[in-house]
Amino acid sequence: MERTRTTLRAIRRIGFLALNDFTMVALSCAIEVLRMANQISQKEDYAWSVITPSGRTAYAGDGLTQARAVSYPDAGKLDVVLVCGGAKRPAHFDDAVLALLRQIERDGVVLGGLSGGTYALAEAGLLDGYKCAIDRDDAELVRQTYPHITIQDSPFVIDRNRITCTGGIAPIHLMLSLVASGFGYERAVEISDRLAAEKARDRDPHDKIATARRFGLEHMALIEIVSLMETNLEEVLPLTELARLAGISLRQAQRIFQDSLGTTPTKHYLSLRLKRARELIFQTPLSITQISVACGFESPGHFSRSYKAFYGVTPSGERKQKLDGERGAKGSSSTTAVEPYRVAQNRRYAP
Repeated sequence: MERTRTTLRAIRRIGFLALNDFTMVALSCAIEVLRMANQISQKEDYAWSVITPSGRTAYAGDGLTQARAVSYPDAGKLDVVLVCGGAKRPAHFDDAVLALLRQIERDGVVLGGLSGGTYALAEAGLLDGYKCAIDRDDAELVRQTYPHITIQDSPFVIDRNRITCTGGIAPIHLMLSLVASGFGYERAVEISDRLAAEKARDRDPHDKIATARRFGLEHMALIEIVSLMETNLEEVLPLTELARLAGISLRQAQRIFQDSLGTTPTKHYLSLRLKRARELIFQTPLSITQISVACGFESPGHFSRSYKAFYGVTPSGERKQKLDGERGAKGSSSTTAVEPYRVAQNRRYAP
């Protein structure tokens, strides 16, 4: 498992090996998540190329779309190559495609398949001994044709250095999982919200659980604890209580958080409370003391110290910067009417 996590966190340069008659929606969904990840960070965290064995244009199965491509050597160093296939699978598993896949494997690049692209990996013998995802309608045929592959009923499967995904919009959730591994759960949530893959900002906690499932978090206990944290920001639950409600021990909870999110339960809970506090600072006229209470801090001093350690500025300093910015934008003579704001009490989990 640790090898898989390390592999996912390191993925930054992605090649999409487009076979003729590839499914355009799968390729577009995957690229859109990467594009949005870069847009949110305002950095080129991800780079991608469409490649073909010859470097010539690939044609999508819709009969209309073309994908301008480069050859594998011209794409430069890649961390992963995802084969994009379509419905007419066997016709395009020619010797050039299979030879290229085997060369990529020898180069130590992670390999994967989107939609029918998984068949190409199977035909090349590069999925033997691996678990994989495949469209349900094709599962039985794959079992008979490639008996050394284990099929899992899942939108996508990541098994060591192999990544497989079904078609349709499933690549969105695969790429969200990669983003969550590389840049954190919250970046993936923001992308998901922007894509309307989930309900927007004020979605119910159970929708967040659905989101987390699609991010590939392996432990339902972790999903449950994160959901409990998000719905109990004002009245902070002890970690022992969170673990008990999730049906695991405190030690198990600590291990799962470290393995899946790279942090401790305490730090994650604190980050959620501080991020909520920052929203209140920017969006409401509440006093710093009121915000500290609303976000579960024992005193304004504790809140201020924690906030500065996290954001590098005190809450009062953050608000002053906000007000100064507003004055600069509107002019010193302007006034701003602030509507009354009431903090809704966070509802405590009732088992």
